[in-house]
Amino acid sequence: MATRMREKSAKRAANADKRPHATAKYIRISSRKVKAVIDLIRGKSVKEAEAILLYTPKAATEPVAKLLKSAIANAENNLDLNREELFVAEIYANQGPTLKRFRPRAHGRASAIRKRTSHITVVLDQAK
Repeated sequence: MATRMREKSAKRAANADKRPHATAKYIRISSRKVKAVIDLIRGKSVKEAEAILLYTPKAATEPVAKLLKSAIANAENNLDLNREELFVAEIYANQGPTLKRFRPRAHGRASAIRKRTSHITVVLDQAK
């Protein structure tokens, strides 16, 4: 078991609103596909995370990289934090609303197409 769980969670809760973050909503890619990309950068430094996203050949890397840059800009401009000391503390993708479309099929039938969306959130923190 982790040590000092109560103290750590209390400290995390106290700093929750102070940490720089960014959210992208209604991104037109499935949250399952986004989770494969965000698992690569969770816990990494900002510089390392950007390098990983630059060379990952997935469709979800573009919106995640854009969101990461937005969170970095929020940290630098709003909270006066140094870019070199930042790391990805939390990153998660939740399922957004699904657009339902229909494709015509043989014999007058129609099959459903579900165009899934996702909400992505990045929370940065300072490495101490």
